Order: sequence, then C-alpha cells, then structure tokens
Amino acid sequence: MSTHADDLKLRLMTVELLRTAKNKRNITYRELGAKTGLPVTVLSRYAKGHVLPNTARAKQLWRVLIKLVGLETELRGRIKFDDNGYFDNTEIVGDHNILQQAANHALNTFAGKRVTKILTPAADGVPLATMVANALGVNLIIAKYDKKVGVKGFLEETFLLGRDLGLTATLYIPKEAIKKRDSVLIIDDILKGGETQEALVNLTKKAKAEVSGIFSLLAIGEEWKKRLKTSQDSPVEVVARLKSPFDNPN
Repeated sequence: MSTHADDLKLRLMTVELLRTAKNKRNITYRELGAKTGLPVTVLSRYAKGHVLPNTARAKQLWRVLIKLVGLETELRGRIKFDDNGYFDNTEIVGDHNILQQAANHALNTFAGKRVTKILTPAADGVPLATMVANALGVNLIIAKYDKKVGVKGFLEETFLLGRDLGLTATLYIPKEAIKKRDSVLIIDDILKGGETQEALVNLTKKAKAEVSGIFSLLAIGEEWKKRLKTSQDSPVEVVARLKSPFDNPN
C-alpha cells in the first residue's frame, strides 16, 4: 500500500472525527483542547478545513478522539449477552457506519506497516475484512470451510473447535492466493478462544509469508491470548475487550 496515500487518508479521517466531536457530540474546543493538549485555535483550523494535521499530529489526535466519540463506545453499547453467554452480532457486522469506523481504525493502526493481503475466515468477518481491504488498497482472501470446485490446489489447516466440544474444523485457501513475499493482515469480527485466528496464522506460515498483524472488533475474555501472541512486528489490535460472561466476578 502507498504510505503517502494512507497518511493522507489518516489525516482526513482525523479531521472528520474532530468534526464529529465538535458538531454531533457538542464537545467544545476548550474541552477538546484540554483533552488533546492542543490550542483551541489549532483545533478550530483543523475542523474548519483551513489546514490538515501532519501525520504525527493526526495520530496523536486520533488516539484521544477515538475514546470520546469513537467505535469502542458504540460497540459496547450494542453487546447484550443472553443467559447462555451468547450475543447477536447482526447489528454490528451489518452496520456500514461501524464497519467504516473500524476500517478507519485499522488504517490508523497499521498505517506505515507493510500489508499486501487481507485474510479472513468465512463468514461474519467478511464485511469487516472487505472494508479494511478497501481502506488499505489490498486484495482480500477468504478462508473457507470447504473446497471450491475449479481451484487446482489448496493450503489447509485443521484445528480444534474449543476445548470442550471435541470437534475439529478445516480452513482452506487457494494454494497460490498468498505468495512467499506477502505480508498478511488477519481480520475477524470476534476473538474468543483464538482457535480460528491461530489457524489463519498457520495457513499464512504454510504459504511462507509473514503475518503483519491481527485485527478484530471485539475480544471476549482472555482465552485467545494463549494462542495469539502480540509482538511489535505482528500486533494484535482489538477495538473493544469485554469480560466473558462466564468469568468469575470474584
């Protein structure tokens, strides 16, 4: 992806987030100045489009603004667990505004990193991955649970579905979909046990490519951390982290 183009996108998105804080949430410039450490006059010039923040300033602003008017607050407000510990994610994975904000978040997080492909499992992660692939200007690969007719060869990874289910699943991608020199960003809507995302990491390694990072809207509990290790070269970025409804409150 083009670093210059991505930097420009980030700067423009930051201005839009600033305008949202000022015009839709009625946060005053004085309040924004206190939270961002920037002069009121500078914030006003950004919001009115008189000048764009540079990339470093945009990242600084983004980190503050995203907490005030950003995606995490919206996601937390939509999650309602039922008595069995499940929730309906339909309003999340089908909401264009949420997906656009998430794509902006991913662009901000991974801008400057080398990303040549997006990899996601079928099916709920596909809308998010599509938006992020569009934002980063790279191709999308969907790992599927069956082999499609017409594909000559596959890479595959079989994994255990949870510790207690006693079931396995297999993900497949076309053998030539990921090249040796690719740097792959793995995307899914939710992290729970981490089994599926670990399988995607293994598929990427089987293709002899590198994992540039993992991005998800939500993480439930802490189990996924045992399988997905965070590093500077391959960070795991999650917008909202929630306690599992089965966690012991004590």
